[in-house]
Amino acid sequence: MSSCPLCHQQTFAFHQDKNRQYVRCQHCYLVSVPVQFYLDETAEKAQYDLHDNDFADAGYQRFLSRTLTPLLARTGLNAKGLDFGCGEGAVLSQMAAAQGVSVANYDLFYHPDTQVLNLQYDFVCLTEVIEHIADAHQLIERLSQLLLPGGILAIMTKRVLGLEAFINWHYKSDPTHINFYSVETFEWLAQQQGWQLEIIDNDVVFLQLPSI
Repeated sequence: MSSCPLCHQQTFAFHQDKNRQYVRCQHCYLVSVPVQFYLDETAEKAQYDLHDNDFADAGYQRFLSRTLTPLLARTGLNAKGLDFGCGEGAVLSQMAAAQGVSVANYDLFYHPDTQVLNLQYDFVCLTEVIEHIADAHQLIERLSQLLLPGGILAIMTKRVLGLEAFINWHYKSDPTHINFYSVETFEWLAQQQGWQLEIIDNDVVFLQLPSI
C-alpha cells in the first residue's frame, strides 16, 4: 500500500467503489485516495469551474458564516486573515470586509498571487479546501508558517465517521476529493503540532497555535 499523505506511515485498504480505492492510515487515521486516481490539473480545474459560488448567493454566505462567524468572535475585528483556496468568487473575504476585517485571498487556479504566502496572519481559513490537496504533510507545514503565534487555522471539511457511513457517503464521489479527515485525524494533528483543537460544528474545526 502507499504511504500516508499526512504522516508518511503505511496505509491499509479501507474501501473500494466502482470508481476508486480508498486507504486508511492506522497512525493518523487519514483516509486517502491512491495517487493513480488523482485527476490531472486540467481535469481538476474543469471540475472547479462547474462551481458557481457568488457573493450574491445568500445560501452560500450562510454556509461560509458557519466558519467565519465563530472565527471572528475569537479573533476580533482587528485581526488579519488569509482565505487559502478562496475559489473564483473569493466570497469569504468579501463577507469579512463587510464587517471591517481584512482577509487576503489565495487560490492556485483563480487567485494565484503567491506574495500573500510570504506574510503571516492571525487566522487562515480553508473552507472545503483541505480535502482537495494531495500533499497533506506539506500543506500543514506551509499553513503553520503562515500563522502568527496564537493564530487560528479554521478548517471546514466533512469528516469521516467510520466505514459504514463512508460506503454510501456522497462526499467521496467528488473526484477532486482525495484526502478525508476525521476527528481522530485532527486530534492526532493537534497533538503532533502542539496546537489546541476546538470542534466548532459537524464539519468545522479550529486549530490554534500556542502563543509565545
